[in-house]
Amino acid sequence: MSSKVLVAYGTKYGATVGIAEKIGEVLRGAGLEAEVAAVDRAGDVAQYVAVVVGSAVYIGSWRKEAANFLKANEQKLTGMPVWLFSSGPTGEGDPVTLTKGWRFPGALQPVADRIKPRDVALWGGALDAKKLNVIEKFMIKNVKSPMGDFRDWAAITAWATGIAEAVLETRSWKPAAGAGCWKLDAG
Repeated sequence: MSSKVLVAYGTKYGATVGIAEKIGEVLRGAGLEAEVAAVDRAGDVAQYVAVVVGSAVYIGSWRKEAANFLKANEQKLTGMPVWLFSSGPTGEGDPVTLTKGWRFPGALQPVADRIKPRDVALWGGALDAKKLNVIEKFMIKNVKSPMGDFRDWAAITAWATGIAEAVLETRSWKPAAGAGCWKLDAG
């Protein structure tokens, strides 16, 4: 049985790429075949046993290409093991607390509800003033958003480890002889 897992991401300046790559690294370390790709370069999701989709967040929304990917693949993702993550808030502390309970874009929530992801995570992001344009610098200054890298690598690694365990557990069960019978595949 295949062990291919897709980790697809939408990013603007690369912080979300780093998160996706870390997830892919953890999945590969667990013995899975993980493909990390930008959502606009990801292959057909039907070829994977599980899919992780994430996006950078700007003003409460996912990047357009990531939102479009989720919507375009909704039917195929429904019924698959799927995990979703967002990255973006900056500052010290829990990202959900920093965003006053926000976890996922409201505009995409109906799609997520139909897909029924196994988990939805929100990670701190990273802001590098050298990568921002003049308008973005002005906006960041006005909202007093802290600069720096606020990604919690230990939490991301633990989350990805949970994904790997879930995928491996799902793969260890296979149909046995007889309708409705399943057996543990030890190898």
